[in-house]
Amino acid sequence: MINVLVVDDSQLIRNILAEILNAEKDINVVGMAEDPLEAREMIKRLKPDVITLDVEMPKMDGVSFLKNLMRLHPMPVVMISTLTEKGTEITLQALALGAVDYVAKPSASGTGLVALADEIVSKVRVAACANIGNARGSSIATERPPAPGNFIPKSGFIIAIGASTGGVEAIRDVLMSFPENCPPVLVVQHIPALFSSSYARRIDKECLLKVQEASHMQALEVGNVYIAPGDQHLTLKRTLSGGLSCVLSESDKVSGHRPSVDVLFSSIARVMGDKCVAALLTGMGNDGAKGLLQLKRQGCHTIAQDEASSVVWGMPGVAVSMQAHCEQLPLRKVAAKLLQKSSRLRSTGVQAG
Repeated sequence: MINVLVVDDSQLIRNILAEILNAEKDINVVGMAEDPLEAREMIKRLKPDVITLDVEMPKMDGVSFLKNLMRLHPMPVVMISTLTEKGTEITLQALALGAVDYVAKPSASGTGLVALADEIVSKVRVAACANIGNARGSSIATERPPAPGNFIPKSGFIIAIGASTGGVEAIRDVLMSFPENCPPVLVVQHIPALFSSSYARRIDKECLLKVQEASHMQALEVGNVYIAPGDQHLTLKRTLSGGLSCVLSESDKVSGHRPSVDVLFSSIARVMGDKCVAALLTGMGNDGAKGLLQLKRQGCHTIAQDEASSVVWGMPGVAVSMQAHCEQLPLRKVAAKLLQKSSRLRSTGVQAG
């Protein structure tokens, strides 16, 4: 039985969440708190397995509470945020502090929350068994990036990365280690539309590369990262002039997702042959495993994040079970290997941090 504490300043939303969760045989809402101060006392008394936490609340906001919680009593947290610019930015901060996942509700009033029942239940279940120690974002890059002069990218080569739960910070940690002249990087992270643009802007401020949300028919350039927009598939196309461009579409979900890692990886396998190195990072489900296998069969070097460093070893775990990987690596070693395999030099000059 998964014991859940619901924390939200709205009684209506607390009641809706409790009704959704209590309808499941394996989930029990042990308490409801209207603010973080009340929640703090209930955590000590009720010892919940998972907390659902509102982002914006009186007395203490969700991020401040989460920061204290992760310092004093680390535990799985699913943030309940609103699909607004402010809600998005706060949620990204929460993920950096160690929240396992989030549910983006359509409005602050809770309208439409019932329609998200399956997502809420699924994310609470995943949070209950997540490795929360790995959910906390690194405050420093896991590898020091090589100087541009010490890294010579292979001509016409690209890097591809896919992730889901826990991937927001995992992808950030990898990109922070890339030099400004690395090959084009294509990224699929399961994320809502409003979140993907904010996420790209946030990482762009922190790393040496130019990070952006991909746009339709955008040409790929060295030193650039292209993140799939939420609710759109990202694929790769070779133009008549021989260049490479991003292609976006709103076709049906694949592996239950749009954007889908499988869609990206499969298109790269068709277009690039073996001129790609790819990594499948932390995430629930199986999206990306089939695509990673296609890349491996084309001769690409494929990496699956190992279980010990993953927040949720779902996607990379399925890839390993399918033998879609060339090697398993802890997150801290993924960037160095991606650079090594995409460089014309024997050593990229990357040093462990």
